[in-house]
Amino acid sequence: MEYYVINIDGMDAVRKLISEDSEALLTEWLQSLKVAGGASNVRISDAELRTQCRDFLVALRGAFSSTDPTDVSSDSYAPVKEMLSEVSRSRAMQGFTPRETATFIFSLKQPLFMRIKGNAGGDKESLADERWALTVILDALGLHVMDAYQASREEIIRRQQEEISELSTPVVKLWHGILALPLIGTLDSSRTQVIMETLLQAIVDEEAEIAIIDITGVPTVDTLVAQHLLKTVAAARLMGADCIISGIRPQIAQTMVHLGLELNVVSKASLADALALALKQTGRMVVPRTVPARV
Repeated sequence: MEYYVINIDGMDAVRKLISEDSEALLTEWLQSLKVAGGASNVRISDAELRTQCRDFLVALRGAFSSTDPTDVSSDSYAPVKEMLSEVSRSRAMQGFTPRETATFIFSLKQPLFMRIKGNAGGDKESLADERWALTVILDALGLHVMDAYQASREEIIRRQQEEISELSTPVVKLWHGILALPLIGTLDSSRTQVIMETLLQAIVDEEAEIAIIDITGVPTVDTLVAQHLLKTVAAARLMGADCIISGIRPQIAQTMVHLGLELNVVSKASLADALALALKQTGRMVVPRTVPARV
């Protein structure tokens, strides 16, 4: 395979172009960016977009002044990559798509290439060198943008999952000394840890004697889910609170029997039955109010 050697000297002309004609290039880039769909007045204002583009050109001009401007991995490109990482993070949070985010870099090619072509005159070799050098640099920076965008999206998703997990495991005080933990969705190791921490803290805060773990919203109970429940029950017992499992549906009961699973804990079919048992164990009971007979 034959590799094309980049002519470093040709980058001086590109750096000069960006330095001396930056405002006109900036205007053309913004137009190219809007045509390509990389700008949205709803998510980002024209003023903010213009500032981001100008800052990138300034940083890029500084990188082009280095000894080897074609080496995107060098320290001279650190400010450029840092600026692009921030742009990618902000776009990930603003709801931009990967395509719209990558367009921020790739839309610069057309105005740069057109200006290089106009300045090169009839020197086809010089024109090819400059275009190829810019292609390598902008493609590498475009990949950096996508990596930063993907990392930001993954961080946002992870944080949202943690928030959803916390919101989906509320501990409810049903009575003095009686707590309820309604579970919804599938239980895994990370979520079980959140459930355990939330329940234990509530037991301490409320000085609870009984904790009802309601699994009505848990779609299936297999060996792994049963182990997670047992861990939660064991942790609650160590804190001095007895546990009652409620919400075991007929289908789940059959599955547990077929799998030979034993929770080794008191269970009830519904949350109401579990609450009645909890009240009884704490020396309380609920009775109908006597209505005075009409005369």
